Amino acid sequence: MEKKNIKAALFDLDGVVFDTEPQYSVFWGAQCREFHPEHPGLEHEIKGQTLVQIYDAWFSGELAEKQPLITERLNKFEQQMDYIYVPGFEEYISQLRGKGVKTAVVTSSNQPKMEAVYQSHPEFRSMFDAILTSEDFERSKPDPDCYLKAAQRLGVEVGDCVVFEDSFNGLKSGRAAGMYVVGLSTTNPAEAIRPYCDEVIANYVKD
Repeated sequence: MEKKNIKAALFDLDGVVFDTEPQYSVFWGAQCREFHPEHPGLEHEIKGQTLVQIYDAWFSGELAEKQPLITERLNKFEQQMDYIYVPGFEEYISQLRGKGVKTAVVTSSNQPKMEAVYQSHPEFRSMFDAILTSEDFERSKPDPDCYLKAAQRLGVEVGDCVVFEDSFNGLKSGRAAGMYVVGLSTTNPAEAIRPYCDEVIANYVKD
């Protein structure tokens, strides 16, 4: 990472800590084919959006009554997902913490999803000084609210924070917070996210 002397590293969850985006594409692909057969490939367009954003844009009006069903399906799906670390993440965060850098997860995921993560990875909590979920934020990404709250929680100035994100909304959120932004090309192509971040990486494995 090009930026030196950072005091806090803030990580989104899906596509940044865990390589889960392909699994979400499978889930949303099934929902979109069922409820929006007129819009092939919609699951790729909604990548990186929060559940509220997806519902507001695609499951409002006559489809609003389907939201509880989709939420129930999503909750069950997330309980059974494979939470596989992005290559190199475990070693990388260990190195950061060894250097005294504070770490936090800043995710739009909810507590039930996080309980599934903790069950799959009992070591997860010990990797971070703070874990902020959707219940902690008033406004969703791309608003900077979540990252500003994370910096406050850690007691670190925004200029001393680095954000790791993969989605366009997340990248915009980190930049709006005034932080150094590292984009992961796990969900979108490197050339697509480059304008929204200071640096692009494929994963955490050193060259």
